[in-house]
Amino acid sequence: MTRAACVTEIALPPDYRWQDVLDFHRRDTAGVAEQVTPELIRKGVLLDGVPVELTIRIVTDEAQCQRAGSVPARTGAARPGAARPGAARTLCGVQADAPLSAAARTQIEAALRNMLGLRIDPRPFLAFTEADPLMGPLVRSRPGLRIVQSASPFEALTWAIIGQQINLPFAIALRRGLIMQAGRQHSAGLWCYPEAADVARLAPDALTGQKFSRAKADTLLRLARLIEQGQLSLALPASGEVETVAAALLAIKGIGPWTVNYALLRGYGYADCSLHGDVAIRGALQGLLGEQDKPDMVRTEAFLARYKPHRSMAAAHLWASLQAPARS
Repeated sequence: MTRAACVTEIALPPDYRWQDVLDFHRRDTAGVAEQVTPELIRKGVLLDGVPVELTIRIVTDEAQCQRAGSVPARTGAARPGAARPGAARTLCGVQADAPLSAAARTQIEAALRNMLGLRIDPRPFLAFTEADPLMGPLVRSRPGLRIVQSASPFEALTWAIIGQQINLPFAIALRRGLIMQAGRQHSAGLWCYPEAADVARLAPDALTGQKFSRAKADTLLRLARLIEQGQLSLALPASGEVETVAAALLAIKGIGPWTVNYALLRGYGYADCSLHGDVAIRGALQGLLGEQDKPDMVRTEAFLARYKPHRSMAAAHLWASLQAPARS
């Protein structure tokens, strides 16, 4: 088998929270498509039909991802935890089971930035909430918090559809089923998250047999086939504005505002998503306000509107508040 290696180099910022990245990518403890240790993330993806294994390893002093044919260079200091004073680097490897197209190499660059949570700079939101009596203390307790993303917009969107109105463990199990039905294994063993073309080839019973509801299966297949047939593009326009993509997604049966906003956040790193329909966000807001009942969607939307154009970071901090206290 012809194998191809490619490399890229990415700098990590100060106060980088490596543990947050690990926690996001280790959600499926079965390790089907991602395997995570304290120092290493391995992930399988399909890029232009080629099985690819991405690895990100934390080492020391700087963030550095190697690409075949490039000269590794020092890229700046990074810190792997919330408050650990030492610097660190990540060495990222890419192993493909066949030569990669130029488009696939570009997708690798994007996937690594997504997986490392580098799309949204947390510092503007930290400054924005400095005098905020409610959100300010929450943000200051996790000043380097970032939004870690899925490797691609398609992965984020399918994950959002899968997660509609079900609990997290069941959603993870369904996601695993999708990967094993539509994905392929890399030569090193990991299953690779499928592309739209792979999902489009499935019959509905391939998913319902994995405990997908028929409505959820139909939505996934409808989305994948629209992309495969060229009737829907997940690519952002040159301006980077998301409105065109959001409108196209909302026109698809089975996809509503929560799904679109979650996909924009996890797939594109859009900085101003309103997650007022998210049950966990409403629960976190209940705790922040110290109230007995969860606020309804209308009130939650109004609360989040205070933080335009940083509503994605507001959601991230509300989610984080439901976890263990921030490290000091």
